Amino acid sequence: MTSFSSHHFPGDGYGLTGGGALGTHGFFKPTYLRESKYVERLEAAHKAKLAAQKEASSTHSNQGTLSTSSSSVSLHKLAPSHRGMTYDIIEHQQPADDDGLTPLPSRWAEADRFGGLEIAADGLDVRYTTTSKLHDHEAAATRADHPMPPQCGIYYYEVTVVSKGKEGMIGIGFSRPKASLEKLPGWEPDSWAYHGDDGMSFCGQSTGKSYGPTFTTSDIVGCGVNFMTGCAFFTKNGVFQGNAFRDLKDINIYPSIGMKRPGAHLSVNFGQRPFVFDIDAMMAREKSTISDEINSIDVSKLQPPLDEVNLLKKLVAQFLAHDGYVETAKAFGEEVLSESNSLNRGSVTSIDTLRAEDDLDAVNRQQIRAAILDGDIDKALKRTNAYYPHVLQDNPHIYFRLRCRKFIEMTRQCTELLKGSSDNRAKPINGHSILASDDDYEPDMDVDEQLNNGDDWDKMETEEADGSMKYHCLLENILTYGQELQNEFKEERSKDVKDALTDIFAMLAYEDARTSPQAHLLDRSGRVLVAEELNSAILVSLGKSSSAAIERLYQQTEVLVSDISEEGGAGAFINVRDDFLR
Repeated sequence: MTSFSSHHFPGDGYGLTGGGALGTHGFFKPTYLRESKYVERLEAAHKAKLAAQKEASSTHSNQGTLSTSSSSVSLHKLAPSHRGMTYDIIEHQQPADDDGLTPLPSRWAEADRFGGLEIAADGLDVRYTTTSKLHDHEAAATRADHPMPPQCGIYYYEVTVVSKGKEGMIGIGFSRPKASLEKLPGWEPDSWAYHGDDGMSFCGQSTGKSYGPTFTTSDIVGCGVNFMTGCAFFTKNGVFQGNAFRDLKDINIYPSIGMKRPGAHLSVNFGQRPFVFDIDAMMAREKSTISDEINSIDVSKLQPPLDEVNLLKKLVAQFLAHDGYVETAKAFGEEVLSESNSLNRGSVTSIDTLRAEDDLDAVNRQQIRAAILDGDIDKALKRTNAYYPHVLQDNPHIYFRLRCRKFIEMTRQCTELLKGSSDNRAKPINGHSILASDDDYEPDMDVDEQLNNGDDWDKMETEEADGSMKYHCLLENILTYGQELQNEFKEERSKDVKDALTDIFAMLAYEDARTSPQAHLLDRSGRVLVAEELNSAILVSLGKSSSAAIERLYQQTEVLVSDISEEGGAGAFINVRDDFLR
């Protein structure tokens, strides 16, 4: 056996029973929690923290200024555009913040152990090392670095008995933070445990109850808590031993182990590697039960009463009309009417409620959205000012984001030109796209003639010019535009504005923008968020709701599910986006 200080188990990949993989930056996700909304939030907060640290480290070398030199600047190529894709509901996530989020237990806490225990460097192995003789009622225990999060629904961990020591007096379970560490867990108030020497379960007192078999060296004992049912259970070598404790409600508990004799050595698995017990199957059963209950709900009791099919049709039709997909909405309404007539359902839902109003605002909003999704920010700005002149004045933050997005699109086109991307043929930026969808509309000629007098920076007669000339000409335009952008907002004191300018300008400081912390800004998905924000602002200016009914329904459902998951309720087993929208 290797020395105790270096004893460890290799991490395994995702997909194995019950265990997760340790990420490159220390974050791991047990496979039974891979669909957990709570763990998804933890991971997002962890990534955001790492990104903030990375950006902070690069701030010293990138101060957000532009030079007029275009030498040695190389930008990367991205995948082809997704114009014409099916519309996906966008969840406008708030910036990740780990405030109020309890991390998963990941190791035994050095500061929360009895002095006679030695914890390995990785925090997973514990050995009883004291040579002093303890009284019969004394022992040595430790707790994990974080409590079991009820928001996971079920929490589970396993302990390998590397050596039972003399007499095999070992306790495995959980305790509140105030429980004494000078006795085996289960013997003290606010602690619960399964003991190896007698197979009994103990709940806050020295008198136990008959529970399961004894365990000894080489055995693997699991401990789990189902916060929805309030029951705790144990496993031995992958076999479920039944519920040991009940009525565990509104408690803050930590994984805890204890031992009483020299030579005892335990190794814990908090989900960094596969579990012996199939905890994934248990989680799946709980999830399936809740999903069945959700699917059995009768929506006809809603007001106005509609069956599930017609309710969904109405939500889809309203969404299409709300977001300006006029032709698609009309086609959908006609299809629903035809189907309704053929099935004698015409009296169930009036087709008028499903047919989008073919008005000018819907067409205008669709044109603006299409321009942004094409990367043609100039066109979007000009159409917005022509159709809704007060929207950008009333929403300067959206105007600023559009201006920044133009810089990003120019940079991305420069990258594609440098890399010889064939995407340029199908997707000219800030020009007329060759691609079209069934919802694209030809703009009014008089409006286009008025708009074409602007600074369409990429409409250059370059077909005869060589690639190098085109690249350097475009790069000079980027630098010029960047200086213009910097001058326009130089009096702006907002930290968000300054940080945004620093981020987009910093892309040009790297020989390969793909290696910069800001490389993610080049992704086309950023267009969707800007388009949604502008569309919402336009709708508000027209006295309409900024979001469609189905989007509000989704947002309200997310809040409700999150609320009922806080104490380990049914919501802990549901991930609305993954379970119902994919």
